Amino acid sequence: MSAARGTQDLPPKGGYPQVQYRRYLPNRGPSGFVILAGITAFCTFGFYRVYQGNAERRELKRENLWSRIHLVPLLMAESDRDLYRRTQAANAREAEIMKDVKDWKVGQSVYNTTKYFTPSSYVVAPEN
Repeated sequence: MSAARGTQDLPPKGGYPQVQYRRYLPNRGPSGFVILAGITAFCTFGFYRVYQGNAERRELKRENLWSRIHLVPLLMAESDRDLYRRTQAANAREAEIMKDVKDWKVGQSVYNTTKYFTPSSYVVAPEN
């Protein structure tokens, strides 16, 4: 027993096998360069689509403006026809109301001026 007490364990002949301390992990996912390139391509495509949308919105705005410009004469003519119809109806009412007044001229201005002004348009609603 004395021999076991004083002896020390020694490595086996030829030494211990080498310890593997390096991790062998497979590459997971794309590299940083590939991710950066993908994000750049995605953003470039997005900005391209935004540019296309802005161009289309600009074109629609221009088309809307030109359609309004082309409709102005039609709307003015319609307004003039309506004003004429209302003026004729007002003159007819005035002639009916003032038929008993001597020297009353229907449709003549009560103002002493030759300056033209656009008559006010209003709707006369019946009382009952």
